[in-house]
Amino acid sequence: MKSQRGFTLLEVLVATLIMGIAVSGVLSGLASAARNAGRLTQYDRATLLARQKMDELLVDQSIHRGTPIQGLWDAASAGGVSAGWSARVDAFEAPAGTGPGSWVLDRVQLEVWWMDGPVRRGFTLEGFRRGILQTGEIVGTH
Repeated sequence: MKSQRGFTLLEVLVATLIMGIAVSGVLSGLASAARNAGRLTQYDRATLLARQKMDELLVDQSIHRGTPIQGLWDAASAGGVSAGWSARVDAFEAPAGTGPGSWVLDRVQLEVWWMDGPVRRGFTLEGFRRGILQTGEIVGTH
């Protein structure tokens, strides 16, 4: 008998099965990496918008303490997704015996949110500023 060189059908099928499993694993990893990159891009954009809004809130002395404010960003600046914010400024701390017209420490709380498909994602920031106490406002000591 003469020996023949080549692969049997069984060897070809096993090699094809192994290659198929390897390719599906690689494609799954690529899809997961693409989802993570998209999520990080959204978070990065939200961080930039939050920083801009927090800067605005820290310098705007016309915001009344204890009054919640909120807003939406246009889709173009939010990367084509629905995104918004809500904030509140409260008198945080003041020296004992402080009255109207005195300087106090204000806490600015900012919540930023955006939609990732059907899921609402978000985070909260907190900043502090100096402000002047108005008549009728109460200062807590924290």
